[in-house]
Amino acid sequence: MVILHVVAPSDVGGLERVVQGLAREQHLTGHEVHVAAVFTGARADDAFLVPLRQAGVVTHPYAPGSRGYGRERRAVAGLCRALRPAVVHSHGYRPDVLDAGVARRAGVPTVTTVHGFTGGDWKNRVYEWLQTRAFRRFDAVVAVSRPLQLRLVQSGVPLERVHVVPNAWSRGAPALERADARRALGLAPDAFVVGWVGRLSPEKGPDVLLEALEQVSDLPVCTSFIGEGPARRQLEARARRLHPDGEGRVRWHGAVRDAGRLFTAFDLFVLSSRTEGSPIVLFEAMAAGVPVIATTVGGVPDTVSTEEAVLVPPEHAAALAAAIRAAYRTPEVARARAARARERLHREFAPQPWAERYERIYRHVTAGAERALVPA
Repeated sequence: MVILHVVAPSDVGGLERVVQGLAREQHLTGHEVHVAAVFTGARADDAFLVPLRQAGVVTHPYAPGSRGYGRERRAVAGLCRALRPAVVHSHGYRPDVLDAGVARRAGVPTVTTVHGFTGGDWKNRVYEWLQTRAFRRFDAVVAVSRPLQLRLVQSGVPLERVHVVPNAWSRGAPALERADARRALGLAPDAFVVGWVGRLSPEKGPDVLLEALEQVSDLPVCTSFIGEGPARRQLEARARRLHPDGEGRVRWHGAVRDAGRLFTAFDLFVLSSRTEGSPIVLFEAMAAGVPVIATTVGGVPDTVSTEEAVLVPPEHAAALAAAIRAAYRTPEVARARAARARERLHREFAPQPWAERYERIYRHVTAGAERALVPA
């Protein structure tokens, strides 16, 4: 099967990791896999493209410019003519709204994966509204969690076209040893480190973790934030107010390539999000054997139970602080949960069954397209 993924990648985050992992697994299965990557910046991002190429996936980078919509659509149309893919699989609001219609006009079945909604300012909400309307025209819409499935159906996507396929964990670069990971991040060897990884923006809830830290300021805890985003300056200012004399108590590392290798530096991983789909960072923490505290949003409760992690309500800093305090005081209990989480990761979130579920969806929509071409 010839499969064409279309994505407009930014910094390599959850969506980008899903595309990389799915394309790699489909290639290993024997399909001919292509990824069209639309970059709105000046040049292509090797952090996204190189792992795909190394895996044997054919990449097609385009840089049409932020308003080069016509050039982008012509490029996708050209790929459809040249490759004649069995299916075009888009990821993210720009390909869903702008490019999937080009494939449909070329007679190619279209599939999209809904990785989640972030809300945010009015502009982003308009984009999400347009994307939600576009979903109604796809042959199949994949939700990465059950709450997303419900939201899609409520927004008008026919139930029979919505498929729930949680993300899987695709092994990346080998994790560093604990001491090496701490050296890479400039963390003290003997510190108790709370790790947080993600985009520094409201939907990810880094401010909730900072509020929780105010309530455990009596503990000798160091917090390590990995990631960039629009809220960074505001968060740094709040952290300085929290620890005006506590140099090193809160560390800001910015965007770090292959951050999954560094989870071994943490004694505890916190996912404090207000909204999620099926978060890849949660898989990375589970793979590293790091105890997890996570909010009960999106697909998180379907990924870990209270046997494998401490689950707290979103925007509940007091509950988060209590969980951090308990993990600090009883680390053996936290480590036991982490061991069970790693076992569940390998048992339930392997990449091969994940790719097989997508292949069944592709076969279903292509069979439908073939039936539509048969004269009555």
